[in-house]
Amino acid sequence: MEFLQQKYLIESLIFSSPQPITIKELRLITELTENDLTKALRELKEEYAKRKGGLLIAEIAEGYQMVTNPEFSPWIKRLRKNSQSTRLSQPALETLAIVAYKQPTTRIEIDQIRGVNSEGAVKSLVDKRLIKIIGKKEAPGRPFLYGTTKDFLQYFGLKNLSDLPPLNDIFKDDAA
Repeated sequence: MEFLQQKYLIESLIFSSPQPITIKELRLITELTENDLTKALRELKEEYAKRKGGLLIAEIAEGYQMVTNPEFSPWIKRLRKNSQSTRLSQPALETLAIVAYKQPTTRIEIDQIRGVNSEGAVKSLVDKRLIKIIGKKEAPGRPFLYGTTKDFLQYFGLKNLSDLPPLNDIFKDDAA
C-alpha cells in the first residue's frame, strides 16, 4: 500500500473510532510501522490545521481523535443545547478538580478539602467514568484511592495530565 493510501486509512480509522485511538492500536489494526504511522499522523494533523476547516485531528488521552474546530464552538453548543447528561454539577466539578490535582486520593481526603460529604459527587463521577478506583490506601480501613480516567482527558480535551493548568494560575485568576 502506498503512503497516501496509508494516510487515508489512518484518517478513516480516526474518524470511525468513538474514542481517541492510540498508535499502538493503529499498529495492531494496520500492521504499519510506528515511523510510518507517526509520519502519516503528523501530515494529517498539519493538513487539517492548514485547511482551517470545521474538523481537526487532535492528540487526546494519549491517542488521536477527530474533533471540531474550537472556532465554531458557539454554533456547536447551539446544536447540542448542552445536553444535561454531559453537564457536571458544581460539587462534581469541585470533586473532579481535587481528584485531578491530588490523585491518588481518598473520598475522606476529598471531603476534608471540600468541607462536605462528597459521596454523591464521587459516585456520579465514577458512573460517568471520569474517575475510577485505582487502588486502596495503606491506612486503617483501607479506603479506595481515586484517580482520573482516559474519559476525563477526553472530556476536557487534554493530551495528558500535564496539560492541566498549574494551580497557581487558577488561584491568580480568582485574586484578580
